[in-house]
Amino acid sequence: MGLTTTEEIILIILAAVLVIFLIVAIVAVAYIIKLVKSLRLVAQKAEKLVESAEAVGSVFKNASGPLALLKFIRNIVEMVQRHK
Repeated sequence: MGLTTTEEIILIILAAVLVIFLIVAIVAVAYIIKLVKSLRLVAQKAEKLVESAEAVGSVFKNASGPLALLKFIRNIVEMVQRHK
């Protein structure tokens, strides 16, 4: 039993839709992979930022007493003035 003309048209339409869907899915997966890689890089940079913030926090914690804090601020001001 052969296919009728209507069945052939429906088969061609379904095959075309399947091809389009597969192409769109492949492109979407490629973009998702790129997005995941860029998110991973952002997360790594955020981790480094948190680590440096923790280091700064520990410096302030270890610099106990108001005189040590004033000396620290004075050193920062002097470094900025020398940099200009």
